[in-house]
Amino acid sequence: MARPIWTGTLSFGLLNVPIRLMTAERKVDLHFRMLDQRNNQPVRYERVNAESGEEVPWKDIVKAYEYSKGNYVVLEESDIRSAAAEAHETVEIDTFIDAGQLTPAYFEKPYFLVPGKKAEKGYVLLRETLKRTNKIGIARVVIRTREYLCAVMPQEEALMLILLRFPQELVDADEYALPDKAASEYRISDRELDMAGELIESMSGKFEPEHYKDEFRERLTAVIEQRLKSKGVTTTLEEEEPTHANATTNVVDFMALLKKSIEGKQRTPAKGKDEPEKSDKAEKKPAAKKAAAKKAEPETKKASRKSPAKKATATRKGRKAG
Repeated sequence: MARPIWTGTLSFGLLNVPIRLMTAERKVDLHFRMLDQRNNQPVRYERVNAESGEEVPWKDIVKAYEYSKGNYVVLEESDIRSAAAEAHETVEIDTFIDAGQLTPAYFEKPYFLVPGKKAEKGYVLLRETLKRTNKIGIARVVIRTREYLCAVMPQEEALMLILLRFPQELVDADEYALPDKAASEYRISDRELDMAGELIESMSGKFEPEHYKDEFRERLTAVIEQRLKSKGVTTTLEEEEPTHANATTNVVDFMALLKKSIEGKQRTPAKGKDEPEKSDKAEKKPAAKKAAAKKAEPETKKASRKSPAKKATATRKGRKAG
């Protein structure tokens, strides 16, 4: 079983539902290493100082923003954390919209929201209400050090959290030369439209994703296996570590919270007696206001005249959230 990526609460109005954020995608890409063909030894990527050419250890690497060519301002980790919202452990739904309003261009990465122990009632209440009303919730969530816009929507027995792209991350279609005139301007007749419609109707059916598979990956995997057999190599698979159990939660009077939310149009309080307990992890790390961020003094560096070294690419365990 996979480990939760994030543990916190899902809130709407005055209701809080303890949840775990679990990945809803599985990477199946085949990864290749680059070797030196002269002796089949791996080729390493190193973190190299562009001026001295020396390798830089991780402890000496800092994050910086390049505000002009060759000039940087260095940021501390505390600066980045202070910029994030205070609600690090809450998916707080801000508004509900019609499901059809959100276009696919905004969708970035899917996750499952899994209820904590004894949190099933609030989870099912939201799921079924979204199904009845054909609505989806728009919320914000902070995962690690980044804030995301997200959508909460039902899918069969699950609540899905979809990370969304912000509008400034999307390219406007007007930037491209698209055929934006009426169909008649392109000499498309009504008869052609009717025939195309009949063709589409004849090819229409129910989407059955299990009928589709990555055939290229299957063929490439067969080639790799054949290579391994020819060299007498065997492989073993490592088992994933078990998922940690969730902490228990308190019983909540949902009717009272729903009435208070509707009558007073109140938001979920940061902390209160109505809020269910969070997971063990959340208890150990209570929300607290961050100290004012240090003002990073700009550090001006002259652009090196030497040709820049290869960009370093460090292999880390996947911690990406989208």
